[in-house]
Amino acid sequence: MGLLASSQAATELTFLKTRGQDIINGNGDKVMLRGVGLGNWMLPEGYMWKFGKEADRPRRIEKLVSDLLGPAEARDFWTNFRANYITETDITRISELGFNSVRPALNARLFLVGDNYATADSEGFRLLDNLVGWCKQHRVYVIIDMHGAPGGQTGQNIDDSANDQPELFMNPKHQQELVALWTAIARRYKDEPAVAGFDLLNEPLPSRTGAAGKFKKELEPLYKRLTKAIRAVDSKHMVIVEGFDWANDWSEFTKPFDPNLVYQFHYYCWDTPVRLKGIGHYLSYRDRFNAPVWVGETGERDSAIYWATTEYFEARNIGWCFWPWKKMDAENGPYSCKRPPGWDAVVAYSQGETKPTSEVASNAFAQLLKNVRLENCDYHPNVVNAMLRRVPLRIEAENFGQEGKGASYSVQTDAHSKFYRLDDPVSVTVVDSQRRRSEQYITLNAGEWTAYKVDNQKPAQFELSIRARAEKDAEAELQLDGRSFVLKIPAGAWAEQKLGPVTLEAGAHQVKWTVTRGQADLDWIGVNAGPQVPQKDS
Repeated sequence: MGLLASSQAATELTFLKTRGQDIINGNGDKVMLRGVGLGNWMLPEGYMWKFGKEADRPRRIEKLVSDLLGPAEARDFWTNFRANYITETDITRISELGFNSVRPALNARLFLVGDNYATADSEGFRLLDNLVGWCKQHRVYVIIDMHGAPGGQTGQNIDDSANDQPELFMNPKHQQELVALWTAIARRYKDEPAVAGFDLLNEPLPSRTGAAGKFKKELEPLYKRLTKAIRAVDSKHMVIVEGFDWANDWSEFTKPFDPNLVYQFHYYCWDTPVRLKGIGHYLSYRDRFNAPVWVGETGERDSAIYWATTEYFEARNIGWCFWPWKKMDAENGPYSCKRPPGWDAVVAYSQGETKPTSEVASNAFAQLLKNVRLENCDYHPNVVNAMLRRVPLRIEAENFGQEGKGASYSVQTDAHSKFYRLDDPVSVTVVDSQRRRSEQYITLNAGEWTAYKVDNQKPAQFELSIRARAEKDAEAELQLDGRSFVLKIPAGAWAEQKLGPVTLEAGAHQVKWTVTRGQADLDWIGVNAGPQVPQKDS
């Protein structure tokens, strides 16, 4: 049985299910979910608009837009925004890039209409129907994420809480609404294999606000209640549950209560200096529960850590979903939409400053509707290539493989670093601990080496280079698929050495760095785009 981590371009999607600690498809093949989160679409978040606290969540953003445009124009804006922000073009591109799944963040308010019942003609279902249809066409799985439950499950901005309280756990009416909504979703998609599963609640009950202390014991019982309602109409789809305190505390979980259950945590590297945090406690739960584990959100940092984290997860049989696919004026995601002219005035208003004129606001929001369309957004290939460990890219020296001693590295002295990869005995030095960026290098002595695995999508020529230094003259060897480049590293400051062009076929490749004399520091290995290699006739 093979491992499917691409978009399964040659086959139709089949229902996913759990088998022990794996997720498998209808053919029994193990599936590694590599996806992107569709945030800011059905549930806008203020930070993705550059807004201040006056517009940090959907209902406050909606109020700001209505204040600036008037109710009628604001309604038109939101209809057009949601129609433009994620389209079939986005899903086509997601599939082309090699992702096999998406996680749309839902706001319950788009689905609950009238007396707060989920109805087929709600805007939310129309949007979700379109998404599932596009994903089915382009062979991308959909993980439906309840990001903003009725009443709110966190009491924070991310779930559109009205009163900064987790009212889902405070008012039985909201739980009834949630049960009804999940029942409606499950009934609607019960026969749809493009839907991978149901993520019941996003990041419930943070600890720092006291919400976890008050309500965490109610979380698993609520999950059981929701699952029972789903199973009454749908026996096929995976159910996905997150721990309390931003998905990451699983201490209230007892044992799997459904045979098709997945456990989820979220993983962000926000420490300074950056650190690749261990996940051993989640692996222990996985062994105890004998159920799959999945990372529902990771990202929001830089390409160096994206490479490290996704490789770290996959080496431990854990799929992942990058957050988010698209946001405004940012270089650390796959796509970025441009700030419209006049947007700074809108941002200032969200921070409590002077209200811009109606003309400035109207023009800014009208331009935003154009800017958010994928064809008008800026693509950041380094971000995508890093999380998929794909060339062309600069391979950061500290991101050697995850297969352990003798396979990914060999060192004579145990040189555990204080930061970054604490579990591996390779010397990793942090350049600047005050900057929120991954800037590290490795130090090796004669006879020591590190190895890296990279993927290439199609035959192409690349320019190979390295950046290294030594305190005393040293020598090293770089191997790429067995081809050897011998280097002299003169004493002195960091210097780039260009090693010349190499041609790589499509598929996996290995890069190995060995210090053969003296001691040398390595910053990165560049495998950069070169002239196109003509395709052979089939």
